[in-house]
Amino acid sequence: MTACALLADVTDVDPVLRALAHPLRLRMLTLMWPGPMSAAELARELDISHALASRHLRRLDAVGLVELAEERTRRGGRERRYRTVHGSPLSDRRDGTRMLAAALAHTLQERAARRSPDGRGVTVDAELWVAPEAWEAARQRLADVAAELHDAARPPRAPGTVPVGVSLMAFPLQEAPHTGGDRER
Repeated sequence: MTACALLADVTDVDPVLRALAHPLRLRMLTLMWPGPMSAAELARELDISHALASRHLRRLDAVGLVELAEERTRRGGRERRYRTVHGSPLSDRRDGTRMLAAALAHTLQERAARRSPDGRGVTVDAELWVAPEAWEAARQRLADVAAELHDAARPPRAPGTVPVGVSLMAFPLQEAPHTGGDRER
């Protein structure tokens, strides 16, 4: 099920989560993290039309996920450049986690298709039982790594940079009901 399809299952969805339901808008936010970009720049980077980039940018602006960073004259017109609003974390959002996960899954599939055959990476998928203090320590380290990478981010295609894909969701789970079936030991 796509993130957009999940919207049909959710009533009264937070406008921020609704804006993030589209994988393209998530990509736009990550591209604008290191610095401002215009709709035209985003359109070129994402290989979409200027009109589509503008529409998605307006949606992100309307919910406060981006802000106008600068306006400048370009070719006789006005170019508006936006940046991602820092400090709007989604990690503790419980409402809409399925919708955000679906959008991230789409982004992850797209990035995986572009993975460099020679590039080293880290891939983890696990459902683990750990002590609360081990979880909190690991959660903090993951948050620190994410912040470190965001702080190191530069504009797309900046000299001396390589593109990397990072998708991370780590959270405590509700315990699944025990079915009482036979388990191999």
